[in-house]
Amino acid sequence: MTLLKAEGLTAFYGASQALFGVDLQVAEGEVVALMGRNGMGKTTTISTICRMLKHRDGVLEFSGQNLGLLPSHKAARLGIGLVPEGRRCFPNLSVEENLIATARTGHWTTKTVGAFFPRLSERRDQMANTLSGGEQQMLAIGRALMTNPRLLILDEATEGLAPVVRQEIWAAIHRLKTETGLAILVVDKTLKELRQVADHAVILEKGRTVWNGAMGDLTHDLTDKYLGV
Repeated sequence: MTLLKAEGLTAFYGASQALFGVDLQVAEGEVVALMGRNGMGKTTTISTICRMLKHRDGVLEFSGQNLGLLPSHKAARLGIGLVPEGRRCFPNLSVEENLIATARTGHWTTKTVGAFFPRLSERRDQMANTLSGGEQQMLAIGRALMTNPRLLILDEATEGLAPVVRQEIWAAIHRLKTETGLAILVVDKTLKELRQVADHAVILEKGRTVWNGAMGDLTHDLTDKYLGV
């Protein structure tokens, strides 16, 4: 069953057009990689899905409901959980307070998030701004899970992290896929790791979808054309 559906999305920042026709779908339990070089519209697409930026034309639906009619907080209540680029934890709140701040009833609680990320449990009383970058990323993911989403969106979740920590985050994403069946839309530049977790891929270039298909069909020629430097 299709959970998220976007067709022909266009969006503007003031008078400047940023999206010229984005098409993507995410089904229940599916992991989709949203890919493209820097500045091609990936974060803008996520902002549009999460209703932080309005789209001008096109179809945008979540679980059959028109997202275009909703403000961002109501879109979140439908079941869209966002892990934003740059983590953006609440710096002057503790780990536990960050988690509680977004809590909604469901499987994910401070206890289950702490079991999933034991380091968060160990640091539950520590202020978020004193955590390492990797721990802050775990907290950002945990905070999104506390909304008990149906779709988890990860925007550059491994960016700027040490290689060992990046592998921890990828392992967590893989566990979410295999253990929970949560639908995931992930933006990242690391093709090797994306191939291990993603079922499908969508590639953007200059605000348009230029390729959409199974991850196994993403050839070297395609990655060189659309993702190479």
